[in-house]
Amino acid sequence: MQSPRPHVLFDPPVVAVAIASTLRLPPASVTGVMALLSDGNTVPFIARYRKERTGGLDEVQIGAVDDAIATARDLIDRKNRVLKSMAEQGALKPDLQQAIVGAGDAHEVDDLYRPFKTTRKTRATIARECGLEPLANFLASQVNSGSRRTAVLAPYVDPGKGVADEEAALHGAGDIVAERWAETGSTRAWLRGQLSRGVIRTRKKRGYAGDDHRFEQFYDHREPIGRLASHRFLAMRRGETENALSVAIAVDDEAVIAALERQWLTNRGFLFRRELEATARDCYTRLLKPSVSSEVLTSLRETADHDAIAVFATNLGELLLAPPATRKTILGIDPGFRTGCKVAVIDATGKLVAHTTVYPTAPTNDTTGAERELARLIHAYDVDFIAIGNGTASRETADFCRRFEPTPPGVTTVIVNESGASIYSASAIAREEFPKLDLTVRGAISIARRLQDPLAELVKIDPKSIGVGQYQHDVNQAHLKKALDRVVGSSVNRVGVDVNTASAPLLSYVAGIGPKLAHAIVAHRDTNGRFDTRRALLSVPRFGSRAFEQCAGFLRVHDGSEPLDASAVHPESYYAVEQLAAGLGCRASDLLGNTAALGTVTPESLVDSRTGLPTARDIVSELAAPGRDPRETFEPVRFSDAVHALEDVVPGMRLEGVVTNVTHFGAFVDIGVHQDGLVHVSELDNRFVKDPTHVVKVGDRLQVEVLEVDARRRRIGLSRKRALAPRD
Repeated sequence: MQSPRPHVLFDPPVVAVAIASTLRLPPASVTGVMALLSDGNTVPFIARYRKERTGGLDEVQIGAVDDAIATARDLIDRKNRVLKSMAEQGALKPDLQQAIVGAGDAHEVDDLYRPFKTTRKTRATIARECGLEPLANFLASQVNSGSRRTAVLAPYVDPGKGVADEEAALHGAGDIVAERWAETGSTRAWLRGQLSRGVIRTRKKRGYAGDDHRFEQFYDHREPIGRLASHRFLAMRRGETENALSVAIAVDDEAVIAALERQWLTNRGFLFRRELEATARDCYTRLLKPSVSSEVLTSLRETADHDAIAVFATNLGELLLAPPATRKTILGIDPGFRTGCKVAVIDATGKLVAHTTVYPTAPTNDTTGAERELARLIHAYDVDFIAIGNGTASRETADFCRRFEPTPPGVTTVIVNESGASIYSASAIAREEFPKLDLTVRGAISIARRLQDPLAELVKIDPKSIGVGQYQHDVNQAHLKKALDRVVGSSVNRVGVDVNTASAPLLSYVAGIGPKLAHAIVAHRDTNGRFDTRRALLSVPRFGSRAFEQCAGFLRVHDGSEPLDASAVHPESYYAVEQLAAGLGCRASDLLGNTAALGTVTPESLVDSRTGLPTARDIVSELAAPGRDPRETFEPVRFSDAVHALEDVVPGMRLEGVVTNVTHFGAFVDIGVHQDGLVHVSELDNRFVKDPTHVVKVGDRLQVEVLEVDARRRRIGLSRKRALAPRD
């Protein structure tokens, strides 16, 4: 009977302890999260409604546990593939099996497996086919046999096998020894450490004739890996991808070779010592350094990807949670010169009520006609804001809107970031929403809606197209998508969604719903009318109790028959509110916003076998401010009337701007001239700033001072710390 194949199992208790140690979280909390995730619960639901099981871990911590579980499963899968392959080869010895099972990371597993890997034909495999393995064994042993060189080598000379002479025999056997040395796990681990402490060397590739501005700082550049910032490595990688740069790791090769020789060459008097020295050098330069360098560069890439994705996700979260101009009527303008400005008016619910085109800018300059048409729309629909996309002709259009006479004093003109609006306009979502409208009109609608509710509109666009990341097309796309989807979902669930007005894209990010069920909800709503209660969702085809449990607390039903449906209190906790109300001699609906009555309540009084103290605290807090929007109040940015283009910007100016992007090296700020300026991290604050996200975030309004203007490269250097200081 064949013995069972060795197999590593996913052991939840063991994995939980390892994850808790790595993430520095309580083991009991990690165990609770793992169990909840295993049962199919979503991260937002766990964070908001299962705090008793997780010890109050937040979404970021729960997401980190989820990622760590995936990493643990990937490592176990890799171990099992290696064990299976080695068992099939008959090479799986007990000590090796134990080492593979106990390996702590993928590098260790790969190092153990490397000597047994079936690879393409190498110089060493060719030498083995020539019968030179015994000679290689003799060389590796470094034991003198007492024989002369010719006596040792002559038996291996065989022109018929491709071994023409003694020199060829030595070279072939040396190739086998070199490959053995190069596949030794401990040696590779040691060299990995040496290279990780080396420097990155970049050079301009011969013949490159591209844009010199972007990569010129790296044309002859050395930088210690220990001080290498992730964004700089991403820039180097971009240059390498575009064949502008060569990127390599540099160390003191002679010192490394000397160290390897001390490790490998144990017999100074060995007959073939000189040849083994050459073999050691060949092993390092031809096999070890290129292979391990690739591994180190891959690790650097993974770290840089992780950092870039984290910054992108943070920026996206801030943008999605930007203050909305809620329940305001917006006139959106997609500005242009020759083709005119596309205009769309949306009402307080986001519904399109009018659209047209005006030509207030060059070359037409029909300011009279544009004034008349905009005034008509403003008065007809009682417009609150004019939202203008920040692309071509935006400042010219904004200046026109601010100065024309018919504009009522209460109407405010705002320039809105339009990144990704053109992608939305041509998308299937836009065609489904507005099948009969031109692309440019859809763009104007999107611009207006971005001001009214940034979150509801931006979820319709691929996050990579929103313009708050760097090198987003260079990083691991699967990891990027997972991170961005998670932050979009977190933002949507944090704010809450009106089930009777939300679009399918917005509903799809609610915990437990997804795209198919979101479309089913919208279709049911279109056919049967608005939902009167949360529980009415159970009448939607394929909407089961499990989905309801996950999503109900994040959905809002306003003006329905169940007042609690407009709050973040989960239906599973309605009984607790009703008991609380009965004890106070009122109805549950009477508690909503009733801070006086709730001031007499202690969360501990709600605790029972079904409701723990964390949930009880959340219930009381939510009742005090039901359905509260966590986003700040909207305030428009006021750009200077003195600057309209890059040519108007001069050093020393102090301007107001809005942060559009935050990176590891600083923050980009829109000052209203079609070209964002950079506040370097060293200019963000009077104190030392290690992480710019600790000082500013996307959407912040800043006062900045212009440091320099580079018209050739279209770069503007700004300082926040100088703007904080009083003028002399």
